[in-house]
Amino acid sequence: MKLTRREQWTGQVFLVLLILATLLPFVSMLSAALQPRGTVPSGLQWPSDPQWGNFVDAFNVANMGALLKSSLLIVAGVVPVSVLIATMAGFGLGHLRVPGGAIAFGLFLLGLTLPFEAVITPTYYQVRDLGLLNTRWAIILPLIGLYMPFAVFWMRAHFVNVPSEISEAARVDGTTTWQLFWRVHVPLARPAVSSLAILLFLWTWNQFLLAIVLIDDPAKRTMAGALGAFQGQWGTDLVLLCAGSLIILTPTLLVFLIFQRQFIKALLQGAVKG
Repeated sequence: MKLTRREQWTGQVFLVLLILATLLPFVSMLSAALQPRGTVPSGLQWPSDPQWGNFVDAFNVANMGALLKSSLLIVAGVVPVSVLIATMAGFGLGHLRVPGGAIAFGLFLLGLTLPFEAVITPTYYQVRDLGLLNTRWAIILPLIGLYMPFAVFWMRAHFVNVPSEISEAARVDGTTTWQLFWRVHVPLARPAVSSLAILLFLWTWNQFLLAIVLIDDPAKRTMAGALGAFQGQWGTDLVLLCAGSLIILTPTLLVFLIFQRQFIKALLQGAVKG
């Protein structure tokens, strides 16, 4: 159906308003981060003499070099393992239709209703009993478990829509279940796998609560977890706080901009199949 000129104009106006509403907080933070140290930023006021050195000060004060390394280690421990387990579970629940799969999937759906805040206390005591407090494993292991309900749901939604004729043709050629998974279905699931990896990366990088509760050493936290200690120490210095926040946000923005095609492709694929 062809859109009328009025509908096209209305859509363009809404798109421009959405872009402005999205960019406004970032522009406000950038203008505040470029103000002279010790001042109180007031709205969208671009400084006459931008203090770009504030970003260097924020990086050094918050020890973000060590935090960047720590965040990368945590992401490397969480994302690949979570994606692998979720892909295998999604294949079993969505395509193989294993016995008891409906019950297992119902339990995973139940897990989607549990917020992190509701399980932080028992998670703390479990991690303490395991002797993992103040280590990066205190974040990696709980995150893998907490991400599983959504990750399995995401991958099952892909595999449940794969035509069974593909597997039947592979079975005729003597393909085992393991070969069917790795050689046939995993390549077909690349859009879903890549988009899931992007989401888990963003959530892990921005993980705040577990990093604050389970790790005392700021150098072992995530970048976002360090922002809590940074804000507690420099809460009155809004300029430095805004500069540090932008530094922490930059990697997630870059990852999303680089891999946005794969993410959108997975969403559209699900919309067409659904």
